[in-house]
Amino acid sequence: MRPHFRFSTFLLLGGCLLSGVSSRFDPTTYTRTTAACKAVKRDADHAIVDIELSYININPSAKTAVILAHGWPSIWSTWAYQIQALEHDYHLIVPDLRGFGRSSHPGDVQTSGTMFDHVGDLTCILEHAKVDSAICLGHDWGSLLCYEAGRLRPDIFQGIVGAVVPYISSAGPFVPVKDLTTVFPKLTYQLFFGLKTPDAVKELDKDIRRSLRATLRAKSSPPPDEFLKSSETFLGAWSDHEEIPPIPFLSPEEEDYLVEEFSHQGFKNRPLSNVSQNRHRTWKFANEQGNHTLPQPVLAIYPTHDPVADWVKAAEMLNSASFLPRLTTAIVEGSHWIQMENPEPFNVALKSWLEANFGGLGRAEDEL
Repeated sequence: MRPHFRFSTFLLLGGCLLSGVSSRFDPTTYTRTTAACKAVKRDADHAIVDIELSYININPSAKTAVILAHGWPSIWSTWAYQIQALEHDYHLIVPDLRGFGRSSHPGDVQTSGTMFDHVGDLTCILEHAKVDSAICLGHDWGSLLCYEAGRLRPDIFQGIVGAVVPYISSAGPFVPVKDLTTVFPKLTYQLFFGLKTPDAVKELDKDIRRSLRATLRAKSSPPPDEFLKSSETFLGAWSDHEEIPPIPFLSPEEEDYLVEEFSHQGFKNRPLSNVSQNRHRTWKFANEQGNHTLPQPVLAIYPTHDPVADWVKAAEMLNSASFLPRLTTAIVEGSHWIQMENPEPFNVALKSWLEANFGGLGRAEDEL
């Protein structure tokens, strides 16, 4: 019988592709599905409006479902390697989150993008896909979304995978981004996005390919040291580079697809993963609820060389593990975009955890 409560850490290194998984991924071969969902537009006196959420629905006959939540700035196709690794064994639901790619947004990004708004979007998509329960796999800001989904709706989200960003409990006092920048100076860009949103959108939209290339870098092809440290500009650290090198872990065709999809609405509906007003609303809602411990199996995957922060140490500072009694931790060699930069060990950790907790049975409790 497998232990019901466990915490383990294993170091996974390497840089080649997962055996049996093709390095070529053609996102145009996957069929889109659109869910009509309700959303709150808070700048219009809490009006309820309709939004359309685009997602890819793969292998719906599989017993266990996984919904994949991308980060910023990403879309569904940035899960290419995980789709290839899991699509024959799991039901995969891979959305563009509201305001990204082909998914619409209520229009007031300063107030209608809380984590509980996005959890509502995920549950709407799952209902549209006729899925009662799922594992939530998130990267970057999508990791925070999956953690909140597990906290808020443990009846639906039976397991959580958080890649890069650790669980941040709302049990303590609210900490503004400006106070975090003293410890994590490369969060300073969030002040630019949050306080000067129109300027940020204008800068990012001027050349979408350049904005994406500036952000999606690898350990082997890093950004300038000053990148992310300014409260006045996002791309300024790249000013000495007439052309930014291509995204290192995407083929030219995949990069073209990413640029094309971002061009549908630009950055206006998602200038930042979670601007300040939304962060405070998210914290207040969770803090008042009080249920900060996640009962589900949780896998946290941290990179070794993220330029933003040492997330292993950050998780220790945040005391994340104390709120996650069924936590497994994996550390993967690479930078921020580890699911694309170093997919082999990422997928090994992911598949091992899925099989250990949900393998073939759909519910971890069935293995006890």
